[in-house]
Parts: sequence; structure tokens; C-alpha cells
Amino acid sequence: MVDGFLVLDKPPGRTSHDLVADVRRATKIKKVGHAGTLDPMATGIVVVAIGRCTRLIRFIQDQPKEYVATAVFGVATDSLDADGEVVEEAPMLVDVETLREIARSEFTGEIEQIPPMVSALKHGGKRLYELAREGIEVDRPARPVMIHELEIVSVGDGDHPVVEFRVVCGKGTYVRSLADDLARRLGGFAHLSSLRRTTTGGATLADAITPDQLDDWADHLRDVNTVLADRPVYRVDADAAAKLRNGIRLRADDLPESAFRVLGTDDEFVAMCEPNNGQAVPLVVFN
Repeated sequence: MVDGFLVLDKPPGRTSHDLVADVRRATKIKKVGHAGTLDPMATGIVVVAIGRCTRLIRFIQDQPKEYVATAVFGVATDSLDADGEVVEEAPMLVDVETLREIARSEFTGEIEQIPPMVSALKHGGKRLYELAREGIEVDRPARPVMIHELEIVSVGDGDHPVVEFRVVCGKGTYVRSLADDLARRLGGFAHLSSLRRTTTGGATLADAITPDQLDDWADHLRDVNTVLADRPVYRVDADAAAKLRNGIRLRADDLPESAFRVLGTDDEFVAMCEPNNGQAVPLVVFN
């Protein structure tokens, strides 16, 4: 049995599901899944789980992700990104310091965000992007998302300035919506022209390989402790590890406050647990 993660650097024009198919072909393993979709135009990290590690995907999806992006202000598209059709244009003057102050004061922390029509969310049993293809637009309730960091790197010149920014955000954040929301705060609109995911939790571009390198996939397999490196750790002895592997909760006074990795002797991964009234409750166990 093979368990582990491959950190792939997705090229433009391909989907996250394409990368899963690539990994299945290369490894001859069927139990494969990815932890976080990237749109076709986007590039960067897609974490692909293999074997038992597919059971840990939800913990990777919950981790903060970092992106570097560019947006064209003053040009709106129907998809909020460069893959869509231009629907509106107007000159925009953008002062970099004003934009930085708005980003800091209004778009950092927990904010409300309306999902774009071109997204995989469902409405009445249909994906929003399917409705959008039919020319149908529906009301989408705003949802809370977490923006941990938002840095305006640079603002270009001209009537349609290109704004480069870096964002560290939580699950469910739409970076293209964030770009347009920033522009609308200035009285205009924008679309995302490039997007690159640079980190997902403990996985960075330094860990990543391209799909062309999958012939040597076994040399690039990452373990749980690498990909979930930013999750808290709780170490146990052999007896406690055996109890957890049998689904028995452990009572302890010094547990982490959120879901954590349990490591046994020699730092082998035992389980993902969550704290509950002074007990370590096993969520995913590797026997």
C-alpha cells in the first residue's frame, strides 16, 4: 500500500481533476484525490493525496492558502477573470496608498463575500457555472471568509492599471471576487488576470513538481508530517498509540486547542484528533 502526497505545480489551461488523472496514470493507484480546486487559468500548488492520505484531504482544505495575483482595474468580465468576456470598461485612477489602506482596514480579517456566478456552488440542484452558461443569474447570499493577510504589492499606470497583490486566506475565498470588490470600493470594477497559489498549509512551491516529472513520482512523495506541518502535534507512547488505533479516546490536560496530529515513537503518524472536554477524539486513524 502506498500512502502520501504529491505536491504539483499546476500549469495554466489544466484543471485540478486533470492532475488527479495524471497521478492515477503514473502511479497505477485508483485511490487518489486533490485538496483544493484551482481554476484552469490559475497556476501553482495542488496537493494530491494517495491511498489512506485521501482521508486527510479535509484537513488540508481547511488550512490557509497563499496566492499572488494580478488584476486589471477598470475592465470587468462576466467570470471576473481573464477567461471571461469583457462586459464593461471605464478608466480608473488608483492611488496605491489609498488602496493599501482599504485593503488593511476593510478587507482583512473575517469579511463577507458574495460568490461569483462562475463557481461550483449549487443553487436549486445546479452548479452556478451551469446556470451562468445558460445566461441565468441568481441571488447568492454573502458568506463569511477569512483574509489573514492582504498586501497590495504594486499599482501600474494608465487608464486600466494592473494591480499586483498577495493574499493569505481561508477556505472558500474567491480571489477574483476579492479583486473586484477592492475595485468596486474605489467606484470601479476589475477582473483577475493571473493567479498563482504559492502555499497550501505546510506545502510550498519548493515541494512541488510539474506533471512532466510524474514518471519519477515515488521520489517526490511527501508524508503527512510535511504536508500538515502547520497542524499542532501531540506525541504519545506506544500504549497510547495502540489505544487510539483502536478508537479509544485519550484523556490529557495539555491537548492542542484545534485538530492536531498525533505522533508515536520515531514521529510516525498515528491519527488526526480533535480536543473535546480534555479528551483526544480520533478523527482519522492510520492502523
